[in-house]
Amino acid sequence: MRKNSLQLLLLGFLFLSQYGFSQKLYMPRNIKEAYENGTRSMDGKPGKKYWQNHGKYTIELTVNADTKVVSGTETIIYENNSNDTLRNLPIRFVNNLHKPSSPRGGDVSEDFLSAGLTITSLKIEGEVYNENARNWGTVGNVKMKKAMLPHSKITINIDWNYPLSKESGREGQIDNTTFFVAYSYPRVTVFDDYNRWDRLPHTDRQEFYNDFNDYTYSVKAPKNYVVYGTGDLLNPDEVLQPEFSSRLKKSYVTDEVLHIANEQEMKSGIVTKQNDWNTWKFEAKNISDVCFGLSDHYLWDASSVVVDKKTNRRASVQAAYDIKGTDFVVSVKNNQYALDWFSNNWPGIPYPFSKMTAFQGFADMEYPMMCNDSQMNDPVFAQLVQDHEVAHTYFPFYMGINETRYAFMDEGWATTFEYLIGIAEHGKEAADKFYKDFRVKQYISDPSTEEDQPIISMSSQLSGAGYGNNSYGKASLSYIALKDLLGDALFKKSLHAYMDNWNGKHPIPWDYFNSMNSASGKNLNWFFNNWFFTNNHIDLAVKSVNAETILVENVGGFAIPFDVNIVYTDDTKETVHQTPAIWEKNQKSATIALKNKKQIKQVMIDGGIFMDATPNNNAWKS
Repeated sequence: MRKNSLQLLLLGFLFLSQYGFSQKLYMPRNIKEAYENGTRSMDGKPGKKYWQNHGKYTIELTVNADTKVVSGTETIIYENNSNDTLRNLPIRFVNNLHKPSSPRGGDVSEDFLSAGLTITSLKIEGEVYNENARNWGTVGNVKMKKAMLPHSKITINIDWNYPLSKESGREGQIDNTTFFVAYSYPRVTVFDDYNRWDRLPHTDRQEFYNDFNDYTYSVKAPKNYVVYGTGDLLNPDEVLQPEFSSRLKKSYVTDEVLHIANEQEMKSGIVTKQNDWNTWKFEAKNISDVCFGLSDHYLWDASSVVVDKKTNRRASVQAAYDIKGTDFVVSVKNNQYALDWFSNNWPGIPYPFSKMTAFQGFADMEYPMMCNDSQMNDPVFAQLVQDHEVAHTYFPFYMGINETRYAFMDEGWATTFEYLIGIAEHGKEAADKFYKDFRVKQYISDPSTEEDQPIISMSSQLSGAGYGNNSYGKASLSYIALKDLLGDALFKKSLHAYMDNWNGKHPIPWDYFNSMNSASGKNLNWFFNNWFFTNNHIDLAVKSVNAETILVENVGGFAIPFDVNIVYTDDTKETVHQTPAIWEKNQKSATIALKNKKQIKQVMIDGGIFMDATPNNNAWKS
């Protein structure tokens, strides 16, 4: 080989090594196929052939407060944007989780169980289907009489009813006249480019995966019941007495926290129009789900906050709670702060919706524009839980995450934002302590097999302990480690690129990896492989110390940041911070060169929130 050809070959090898081709990340075969088919791109963006299906839902619901039965009728205009001919129509009804025959992660009481979904009418393109929904789990299947061609639409009409479970889970009866009504309508399950029909059943642990749809829905409720729902309330003057409608409208344009209805006003029956039934109408577009709550005695507070300073756009902030719900007295104020902080700090994208309502229940669960949170009797913890649920606005609702398979793509981010806003609210020391106690300690002190499964493992295949720590703590630590590695400015730039690429779409982990690589201009595959595809844990050790170098061994393997705290023999001190970049070339050990050549008396390595499995070997003394 000629000399100049050899030089070109070497230069090419160096280029490939630097810009992301030196280490490939594992991909399942179906994910590889999506990239090969051009629906996804290695630059992190949706591919030129990317598609996703869409539904336009018009729903009329009725809640019978006496029988505790929800009934409804819906029209779905379903659009097949794929190149596939669809012969089956899987229908998802999450509330069938309450059926005795449905799979669950643990024991439940009799009050949790119910008969589940009853379909009284089902039509597709006007043709009647006599489906026996009594045999369905959380996903049922309808074999269509006429195949649905690519790039076509069909109209689906469903009438149904189901009982609200007496014991509330993520939905159900909160008390005898208060209900949180989520996952209340049959929906077409997701048909995507990498897995086709999503037929995974729901358990009480896993969360959700939905298309971005347009919703116009109404809730028929008895008089004196106020309905709080996802989306914009279209008809306040039709359901509220003039004074209360006026208060609500005023709350949309002020920072002042207004008491829309207090305890006495609700008891007196003067809040809603005094029809036997009132029909509350809502609308929400390009959103992954809708839900609502209702009560005849909950207190109602509201205000608003500017979430986009460039356009001066405001979002409504509301709270509905029992007189005993002392945590919720400050709920609106806390959410004003949260929406402002998330919009302008981390992730630093304006809150994308028109409203956020905190509803007192039992689930500590997020929904588009709503959260169903418990009374904690601890103001600090209550604020943190609410922060966490509101943070989910971005992952999975701004980004259409497949939470069922990849929970770390949303829970890990919500945990990270919960930590970062906690620093702003309570100071770094308090936020660090809470994060370590609540998010890391259980994981790092448990050496079981479950805890060291790779984060990339499908969430639906993990046990309770493995699911919880992979989804929350470990994933969050990976995001915080990457933030430390890139620095705040480049990390935010890269995060925004990922979010811009996949807002309103369905990203999978490899889209995250590729987006961050492209936007940062760095080959981060070594980092992603280290954190997501290995059985690593957190464990560093000081191996040797001299006046010029400190040798640190990475026993656990994770590429974490850490501080080296040095005390010299003259009692002067120095702290040297190491970003995860120190592990890029050698993930087993790192040599830290010291500029100060003084004799060392003591060395301590400290990972902060990256808690060490064996802290006793993190120190060295002369």
